[in-house]
Amino acid sequence: MEGNEKLYGRKRKKKTIPLISNQKSENKEPAKSTEQKKPEISTPPIEVTKPIKSSSPTPRKRTPGSAEERRPRSSRPDRERSKPVSKSRDSKREPIDRPKRGRVRVSIIIPAYNEAENVQPLFKQFAEVIRNFDDWEVIYVDDGSTDETGKLAKQASSRYRWLKVVSHHRNQGLTSALNTGFKAARGSIFVFYPADLQYHPEDIPRMIAKIDRGSDIVTGWKQGKYNKRFVSSVYNKICRLLFDVKVHDLNSVKAFKKEVLDNITMRRDWHRYMVVLAAENDYRIGEVKVTLYPRKFGKSKFGGGRILAGVLDLFSVKFQLSFMKRPLRFFGTWGIIAGSTGFIIGLIALYLRFFTTHGSRTLLYLVILLVLSGLGLFALGFLAEVMVGLRDEINSLKKKR
Repeated sequence: MEGNEKLYGRKRKKKTIPLISNQKSENKEPAKSTEQKKPEISTPPIEVTKPIKSSSPTPRKRTPGSAEERRPRSSRPDRERSKPVSKSRDSKREPIDRPKRGRVRVSIIIPAYNEAENVQPLFKQFAEVIRNFDDWEVIYVDDGSTDETGKLAKQASSRYRWLKVVSHHRNQGLTSALNTGFKAARGSIFVFYPADLQYHPEDIPRMIAKIDRGSDIVTGWKQGKYNKRFVSSVYNKICRLLFDVKVHDLNSVKAFKKEVLDNITMRRDWHRYMVVLAAENDYRIGEVKVTLYPRKFGKSKFGGGRILAGVLDLFSVKFQLSFMKRPLRFFGTWGIIAGSTGFIIGLIALYLRFFTTHGSRTLLYLVILLVLSGLGLFALGFLAEVMVGLRDEINSLKKKR
């Protein structure tokens, strides 16, 4: 017994609580000990339950001989690289002169041809105005200039982040340059702005405010002394009489909504009649007074020969808007006049032939000419009506797309 106390007595100082198992341990006798018997404390049996699996996996202990330990350091996955790098507040901020992607509201299209001396002063003026607006952009279209206009504009684009430069390989005209700028623009409001420094960008916010108040297209009314004032006044008076448009100046800086371009046809040199075409489609027209400054550098691209071309385009637009929408009225009216005149002259020729002695074949030829002309005009009117119907169907299909 003394030996047993020395071997086993000290190892059983703590009383252990047996776990519930399938084997019955009721008949086992407690081991004898020389220490004083402590009072038994009744404790409830501990139930062994299965651990609940948590959603987050428990970290696996790496053994010294595991495959992960034996893998070289260069082939281990870099956990630090997989973590997203948190951007600081300074990195989210963009310069005030850089419009954010998708937030551009106003796109200013500036077509230019051989305006090298006006490039830098023009962008300095815009830099002073655009610093107050973070949703503006400038599309500078170099229309095949033969001087350093395109080169200077591209150099400026690296300095001004709101500037985008588009170039043509050859000169294609002002209307083509505008269409190129419209395709590159991302805003919902377009502004047509010349590159000759005869206007100042500080007038643009007032034009945009006019659009915000309900207008669809806003044109500038030139103020001040400038060349060709008399020609411009005569041209605008003729336009007001022909088209019944209540504006003072059609050929000036303009601001308009993007949707206006979807319903007007922009043929070559028809940019002058953008206001007329918009008014024909029931868009609301506005007008803002703008100051026109004399040209300092470069030469004007509009000579005396453009006056005749402008007059011919004026009647072409009038014909398209008035007669081509109802062609049978136009051709039919002249057909009725020609046919009626031929019928009356025919009656006179018959009277002279049978009731007098002054009959003539000349009147007979005139009657044939007038009657055939009347029938031909009627035929042209019917064909024109068919063509207009097809054009309207094509335009309706384009709008559905």
